[in-house]
Amino acid sequence: MHHLPSAMEHSSPMPKRTKHTPYQRMGNDPSFDLRNELYRIAGVDLTDIPGLSAIAAQVVLTEIGPDVSRFRNASAFASWLGLCPDKRVSGGKVLSTKTRKVKNRIAIVLRLGAKSLSRAKGYFGEFFRRMRARLGTAQAITATAHKLARILFHVLHNKKPYTESIFHRCDEQAQQRAEIRLRKQAAQLGFQLLPISTNSVA
Repeated sequence: MHHLPSAMEHSSPMPKRTKHTPYQRMGNDPSFDLRNELYRIAGVDLTDIPGLSAIAAQVVLTEIGPDVSRFRNASAFASWLGLCPDKRVSGGKVLSTKTRKVKNRIAIVLRLGAKSLSRAKGYFGEFFRRMRARLGTAQAITATAHKLARILFHVLHNKKPYTESIFHRCDEQAQQRAEIRLRKQAAQLGFQLLPISTNSVA
């Protein structure tokens, strides 16, 4: 567990808030300017990420600090939090894809943040409702918390403010990872994947 440093590490002025949702402030947020203090420590405003309150950001920085370099990538960070499916395979058959049971304070606040976005507008709200329709509420919360973890890692790693353009990069990276997995599986079975030509005639 990390302790928040008393000395202010960043002296740059606090940027204007970009998050405009009814979930930007929690009822248990402190009355003093915690957001500004956390910004000076992290070097970036974590509360601009949808679903993350000042209290949630404080938990993140208390648990791991502002440096996420010890994690190889966003996937490793989400896995450490226990927000990645733990796929169990036997004889080539997938038996279970449940997430591992990990007691982690960051995972808890990310799940709470994900739940708060169930009725929100924009990317996260739409993603949550789409996952809920497909998988149910519990797994929708986990899937959305996983998304939040990846965004959180990106913001802390790059020290750049949150923007919705991050979603597109994360989706592209997820698609690339899925393609690599499919190619490996096809190769193991003696097949080769070929892209579908948009000009092909059925």
